[in-house]
Amino acid sequence: MIEYLVFLAISTSVFALFGLGLNLQWGFTGLINFGHVAFMTLGAYTTVLLSLKGVPLIIAAPIGAIVAALLGLIIGLSTLRLREDYLGIVTIGVGELIRLIVNNQDLPVGNTWSPGSFGVQSYPIPLFTLEPNLFLKLLMIGLLTLLAGVSLFSLWQWIRGAQAAVVASERKIDSAKQELTSRLGVSIVLAILAIAVYISGAVSLYNYKSNAGLMLVSLTILALVFWRLEVVVRSPWGRVLKAIREDEEVAKALGKNVFWYKLQSFMLGGAIAGIAGALFAWQLSAIYPDNFQPQMTFDCWIVVILGGSGRNIGTILGAVIFFAYDSLTREFLPRIFPLDADRLGAFRIMVIGLILMVLMIWRPQGILGKKEELTLGK
Repeated sequence: MIEYLVFLAISTSVFALFGLGLNLQWGFTGLINFGHVAFMTLGAYTTVLLSLKGVPLIIAAPIGAIVAALLGLIIGLSTLRLREDYLGIVTIGVGELIRLIVNNQDLPVGNTWSPGSFGVQSYPIPLFTLEPNLFLKLLMIGLLTLLAGVSLFSLWQWIRGAQAAVVASERKIDSAKQELTSRLGVSIVLAILAIAVYISGAVSLYNYKSNAGLMLVSLTILALVFWRLEVVVRSPWGRVLKAIREDEEVAKALGKNVFWYKLQSFMLGGAIAGIAGALFAWQLSAIYPDNFQPQMTFDCWIVVILGGSGRNIGTILGAVIFFAYDSLTREFLPRIFPLDADRLGAFRIMVIGLILMVLMIWRPQGILGKKEELTLGK
């Protein structure tokens, strides 16, 4: 059970990070990107190929993010003047093009060249072969404790912010109370999960398991990216992105270089997805082109839409719900419905599609999204 919770923590962290990149592009800037997996692909392959050449992982992963950002620059220069449907069509084509190139191109694996369809295996993984002494174990547990403590404190501050809004509200008191109720419910769920992950992670770190080290790396990177994104989206730069999302003509009238801001958002979102690609590759321990199917992008859209676009914490909530659904249906659906593996997989996709339909009717802005900031359908 402990090892499974560690695995789910890694998977959720990777997809939350992947979703944060898309949320920056779509939720805050209004850019439709159906080829988001392309950034993850480049980040993953760049990181593992450089590490096989002897480049330290702490350098290889940022280079992978930079390469993903450069892809965003190339795509953005040629497509960001397009709008809505046209941008979506181009990005999904680029995403599939990157996968096909990787599949058909010989790759420099170690000292030889290997066909891309054979994949890449046996590359370095952070803390995988570490044999920590007691001091190092306690140090890693201390870092995990810090992450858990900061997370719980942030949730508490988030609730207090909603309470203050209720006290200050005069006209929209019902809306403020609804926001407080939503935050309270989400905070309770996330706090319980944080405590469960902390306990399982601490046990795994003390009785050191390789996956526990990767979990610590994943959670640390997710926390840092989330913190910095929260800072930048509340800055003047972030407010310009929201203005572009709502009406870019108004932003232009105010003298803002809309194309440049959109390009920055696209590149930064791509870089975040590139980091997620490195973590994804480390989790798999062997990557193949088929690991980066277009379905990855649409799973990411599910994560963003479920939690509420334009809210970073909503993306994390969406990732939690997505993987909770994934793990529970894998465990319990075969006991309820006697279907073979192929039909069961199709049934699980059908059910989550039905859930999304109900959500779009009941709460089109997502669980934590704000209806007045909704960009779907504009």
